[in-house]
Amino acid sequence: MSSVSVSADGRPAPRTRVARVVTELFAPAFLVPGVLVAVGWHSTRSPAGVGWGLLGALFCGVIPIAFVLYGVRRGYWTDHHIRIRRQRAVPILGTAASVVVGLAALLRLGAPRDVVALVVAMLAGLAVALAVTAFWKISVHTAVAGGTVTVLALTFGSAVAAAAPLVALIGWSRVELRDHTPMQTVVGGLVGAVVAAMVFTLAR
Repeated sequence: MSSVSVSADGRPAPRTRVARVVTELFAPAFLVPGVLVAVGWHSTRSPAGVGWGLLGALFCGVIPIAFVLYGVRRGYWTDHHIRIRRQRAVPILGTAASVVVGLAALLRLGAPRDVVALVVAMLAGLAVALAVTAFWKISVHTAVAGGTVTVLALTFGSAVAAAAPLVALIGWSRVELRDHTPMQTVVGGLVGAVVAAMVFTLAR
């Protein structure tokens, strides 16, 4: 894709700098642990629930991003957002393996049903992302964001749906940085929301 917009002095344009902040702040590496902790707390309304969420976050967020960063450091992938589509299969499979281990641990230890349901939904989302990535570069950022807003709305009430514009903002940031086309971000958000709604609801 073409380079990002730059100002007269050669620095990235203000909107590009904003896009970078949005992309990093609302990256899957932050949204996944956040939604797990929120759902974990809601499941018990106690610190114990937060602990369950943190355990899930270890396997669904911390270990996967550590795996990606290790791959970037070794030169396997270009960057931690893995902009090149053909490089995405291994990181997605590695993330899925970590999520499976985490799911097994949560089931074995008797985690709250909502936390387990959320991890199952994440695993389903990864499966869909892997299938689509074989031929098209779907936006994982908006997929995770769409799924996050959906799960929070199902957990805390429909008022949370007011956060939906955040998904659009994240999509804008990915397009502004030339990492995705508008269609890739729209489809990502829709797929993430639909998969989350179906799987999280059925698994609860």
